Amino acid sequence: MGYTGTAGERGAHGGDGGGAALDGGGAALIDAALGFVFPAALRAAALARVADHLADGPRAPAELATATETDPAALTRVLRLLATRGLFSEDEQGHFRLEAAGQALRSDVPGSVRDGVLMITDRTFWLPAGRMDHCLSTGGSVFEEIFTRPFFDHFAQDAKTAAVFHDGMAAMSRVENGPIAAAYDFPKTGTVVDVGGGQGGFLAAILRAGPGLSGVLYDQAHVVAGHRLADDAALAGRWSTAEGDFFTDVPRGDVVVLKRILHDWQDEQCVRLLRACRRALAPGGRVLVVDAVIAPDNRPHQAKDLDLLMMASLVGRERTYEDFRAVLTEAGLRLTRVVPTPTVLSIVEAQAVDDA
Repeated sequence: MGYTGTAGERGAHGGDGGGAALDGGGAALIDAALGFVFPAALRAAALARVADHLADGPRAPAELATATETDPAALTRVLRLLATRGLFSEDEQGHFRLEAAGQALRSDVPGSVRDGVLMITDRTFWLPAGRMDHCLSTGGSVFEEIFTRPFFDHFAQDAKTAAVFHDGMAAMSRVENGPIAAAYDFPKTGTVVDVGGGQGGFLAAILRAGPGLSGVLYDQAHVVAGHRLADDAALAGRWSTAEGDFFTDVPRGDVVVLKRILHDWQDEQCVRLLRACRRALAPGGRVLVVDAVIAPDNRPHQAKDLDLLMMASLVGRERTYEDFRAVLTEAGLRLTRVVPTPTVLSIVEAQAVDDA
């Protein structure tokens, strides 16, 4: 890479001394283009479990490299970059310390997002994101061209990759499930059906918040097999599991929840899924779509980043308020309100039109 000091400095170092220095906008764009190096370094540190090995205090690079089975010089260079983001720090002796901002990268702490980092930086998202130009040209995902089959079919046939995805989603969910469940006024009694609920973390959070509720975890068989509802003895007798295709049939319930589900799919598929949820509702029941809602402004929001991952790897999208209202209406549901949560997700509440 070229040297980007002043014009005079560049000339002294053999650069284009007669050219104009990059203005602020140009320099910022170069910095932005280099931005992909940070998640690459973050993934490398997560795979090596560096944060785990720094839990007890700072260590010299050679000692840390031995513990993590890495090359000490390469490890130093990776940690030097991550230290610029406050995750680690390097002292005057060249020892590295884990900082508060990096604690969640440990695998052994409550709120760990290590698995989430590994999921987001996995090749199933990383490689398609690098082919964003294909999406612009075709309007569709490049995933199948790279991996020879659609996103969820790939996971169904690759247990190792599927485990990365489900563990990653569970890690992200552990951080957000409690605050989201607390943000909504669930009924005192009744049945909550968590559609596409994965390992059951969100359903467990709902049941803990509502001791009079029972729940059904509904997903594909290979996903339900890895549920963790039984880990919480306090929920014994209040939950069950069901397997099936949520595009055609959903277990009956008073509240049907779809958390991080609709954004995976195109509008037509969402309408099919929502119609199945509508048929499953008990009288007076509610459908809760828990997804990011893109605001109509230019402010940064994680949903806008996730939207491009959906475009590149899946067939879905993040949606605006009007987008949600449109698919709900087509499915025979009426959007009644949007409940914000302390997370990047909101709760889009809907009821059957004939219950309005």
